[in-house]
Amino acid sequence: MAKKKKKEDVFSQFDTNNIDTQDIDVSSEIVDLPKVVTPPSPASTSVDNNGGNQVEIPSEIGVLALRNAVVFPGTVIPLAVGRPRSQRLLDATLPSGQVIGVLTQKDPNTDDPQQKDLYPIGVVVSVLKMLKMPDGQNSLVVHGLVRFRVVEWLGVDPYLRARIEVIPTETKPSREMDALVNNVRQMAQQMIELAPNIPEEVNVVLSNIEDPGALADFLGANINISVSEKQELLETIHVKDRLQKLSLALANQIELLELSDKIQNKVNKSIDKTQREYYLQEQLKAIQAELGQSDQRTSELEELREMIENAEMPEEVEAEAMRELDRLSKIPIMSPEFSVLRSYIEWLCELPWATSTKDKLNMASAKRILNEDHYNLVKIKQRILEFLAVRKLNPTGRSPILCFAGPPGVGKTSLGKSIAKSMGRKFSRISLGGIRDEADIRGHRRTYIGALPGRIIQELRKCKSNNPVFMLDEIDKIGQDFRGDPASALLEVLDPEQNHTFTDHFIDQPFDLSKVMFIATANYLGAIPHALRDRMEILELPGYTSSEKLAIAKKYLLTRQLEENGLTASMLKIKDDALEKVIESYTREAGVRELDRQIASLCRAIAAEIASNKRKSATISSGSVSKYLGPAKYESELAMRTSVPGVATGLAYTPVGGEVLFIESTITPGNGRLILTGQLGDVMKESAQAALSVLKSHCENGKPKSTSVKGKIVSALMGNKALKEHDIHIHVPAGAVPKDGPSAGLAIYTSLASLFSDQPVNAKVAMTGEITLRGLALPIGGVKEKVLAAKRAGIQTVILPERNKKDLHDIPKQAQRGLKFVFVRNVDQVLKIALES
Repeated sequence: MAKKKKKEDVFSQFDTNNIDTQDIDVSSEIVDLPKVVTPPSPASTSVDNNGGNQVEIPSEIGVLALRNAVVFPGTVIPLAVGRPRSQRLLDATLPSGQVIGVLTQKDPNTDDPQQKDLYPIGVVVSVLKMLKMPDGQNSLVVHGLVRFRVVEWLGVDPYLRARIEVIPTETKPSREMDALVNNVRQMAQQMIELAPNIPEEVNVVLSNIEDPGALADFLGANINISVSEKQELLETIHVKDRLQKLSLALANQIELLELSDKIQNKVNKSIDKTQREYYLQEQLKAIQAELGQSDQRTSELEELREMIENAEMPEEVEAEAMRELDRLSKIPIMSPEFSVLRSYIEWLCELPWATSTKDKLNMASAKRILNEDHYNLVKIKQRILEFLAVRKLNPTGRSPILCFAGPPGVGKTSLGKSIAKSMGRKFSRISLGGIRDEADIRGHRRTYIGALPGRIIQELRKCKSNNPVFMLDEIDKIGQDFRGDPASALLEVLDPEQNHTFTDHFIDQPFDLSKVMFIATANYLGAIPHALRDRMEILELPGYTSSEKLAIAKKYLLTRQLEENGLTASMLKIKDDALEKVIESYTREAGVRELDRQIASLCRAIAAEIASNKRKSATISSGSVSKYLGPAKYESELAMRTSVPGVATGLAYTPVGGEVLFIESTITPGNGRLILTGQLGDVMKESAQAALSVLKSHCENGKPKSTSVKGKIVSALMGNKALKEHDIHIHVPAGAVPKDGPSAGLAIYTSLASLFSDQPVNAKVAMTGEITLRGLALPIGGVKEKVLAAKRAGIQTVILPERNKKDLHDIPKQAQRGLKFVFVRNVDQVLKIALES
């Protein structure tokens, strides 16, 4: 008898965990297949048993139902019997030595099988041994004799009985049969080689089986296939067909075993490597212990513990760090989580929980530093000095959260560096332009591969101080997409009531940001969400006047460019009239960046001449500027633009400063449409419609004197230029630039009034203001930037709404010099000033 095998072996183990077949390892051995002899009478059939004796097989026998097992002729297997009906069958047949029939259930879950629940073909078996178990069940060892088919069922009580007919098997020798037998035998041997726990005796058993049918039944009983597939083999009477089906089953088993063997080899290699490394690590520990040395892992853990103790963390954070360190000590050093956890502890230890720089509270020194680095900016410098004064009186006070708003090139970022320098704090700049991921502010959670803290925590680690000056640059250019809204994440950072418990996703512990001085910069406040803007103190940095630019160029820009280009003050002198010409004719900006570039061009040109020994020094005057910079880039177009009726000069505010805006209008034959071009926004379009409606309302007031402006407008509207028969076209040049806002209302109205009255607008007059349908002039914003733009463009008279009179206080005296300000309440007052007589 073959030895017992594990479940992964090729030989199957019958699942006998039900009433008739309990969980017993099933082993089988080959027994010479008895040769069926011709029955002497219709009532019975005789066959040879294993010992060569004839066994009578009656035509009517008791039937034992099996589940999860199929018995084949010539095999010996154990069975467990426990159901009452099966017990009665054994009690009735075993004492007389009768054989019984075994049939397999179609559904193993049926506890009381009937005739329809059993397969029609089974095997007649003789009981070789029976053991009574302590639990009342019987354990049988049966020997399969011959196949049979149920002819008729005789009853179910007290046990299943049936009339049967024996199914004889005959094998006709042929070359094809020999080839099938040889193929099946080779495949079985290959399968035995792949299976890890098959004893060598099995090969001996296979080689001694000569009968093809016996070989097929032996392999069918022992191969690891399903019960239904085994039943199909049992019901295959022709040996040739049985061998062919067996070949397919063996091929599938070989493929599974080869794949299983391949996987097992990989697993064994991995386990062997891990065991080898563990063994070597243990050996290394033992050697280091003998030498009085500590291993790398222990030294790292001790180093981290010392870092935690020296980091001066809050109690809650230190407790969390120690807990994570304890987890780290239990994780294998080769585990990916080891490096993640170690990195987290290092980040906790390297943050400046209690490290601060001492503020310099000398206000005279701070004022001197601010004046050395920046010209003018009185309001901002005063605000910083106020903060230092408050900090001197109340050292525990919160740091302010400021926002510098102004066009590019006015010195917002460099001002932040000067503030940090004057206060003795460390400076860090974070560029927010274009970021779209909330994790840039709050960091990633540690569940992600390659997770890191956000920019706030990263910069604090670099500064090694918990009270630096943080410059949040370009806060108005933050993006937003499916990954989150960084502007919303900044709400906690910039809120003094919340930022003392700022929690980064990676650190996952509160960090106090209340000592940090946040300074944001923006070109355009309209792009900043209202909730975020509400958390900041807005300080506006408007553009510089020409006199201010001249002072900045002489004091800062020229000195820096001389040094960068390797020149000295004795090598190059630029006269004031030359700088003024560069400012007026080669730059047109609110800041000084382009002015800095033009001065750099002058310095490079002189440096090239000196380096080539053409001269030793140079002095540049206004007449020689064009030699180095080329023809003038900017010139006044006011007289040319407003020399015809229908053109008015407006003033606009943009993110890069104030601009002069020309409003052009004309009238053409049509059907009364209002055509608006120049990339105008919805608000500006509504202003144009309101201006036209105010003009139309003049027609309802009767016909005034023909000599007045309004009289000419009414005459035009009621005369040849009747609106029902003409289209009005309003255009704002620079069509590639989007334009919007209500402040162009006065200029649009003046342009239309000039068109209908046929009187040109004064070229030296510019205006800004919103209008209503009643003709009132409403206040607008950006007055300082607009006035500076008018000053740069050569305007002499600026018309403003009366309620903007208070804004003149913010305009420098140098900018007001040479300008006449006229404040109006309604549109009628505008026409008296703007239209030429």
